[in-house]
Amino acid sequence: MSNEPIYIIYDGDCPFCANYMAMLRLRRAAGAVTLLNLREDHPAVREVVGRGFDLDEGMAVKSGERIYHGADAVHQIALMTSPVGVFNRLSAWVFKRPRLTRALYPALRACRNLTLKLLGRPPASQDLAAFGGRGADDQPTRRSTPSQ
Repeated sequence: MSNEPIYIIYDGDCPFCANYMAMLRLRRAAGAVTLLNLREDHPAVREVVGRGFDLDEGMAVKSGERIYHGADAVHQIALMTSPVGVFNRLSAWVFKRPRLTRALYPALRACRNLTLKLLGRPPASQDLAAFGGRGADDQPTRRSTPSQ
């Protein structure tokens, strides 16, 4: 990660996502980190969607021009996590391992999607369309920018 502003874009309507972000403690060394609810209009959210990332399929981390999506985003967040507290240590232990993160992420995403459906909350693409983002029907799926 660079010294440029870092945006973590997550689904604020998802209780799992919101609680995960609330419980995380990020290292000061990560720099300026801004947490963004993907359902609220923000230039970084519009940019991520405009570059073809499907926020119904995963959260995103935007660092400068680089965008990490889904499992890669969770892995990047783990790299920024401080080792303070049991939750942070456990989260870092699991998600600092790229293979393990990629293996677990589809199940985490499925739980998120099921929970949103059971709570009667619409897909994020409906909110994105309301502020000029692209909806799920016209949004190409794209993989994360590869890590270096």
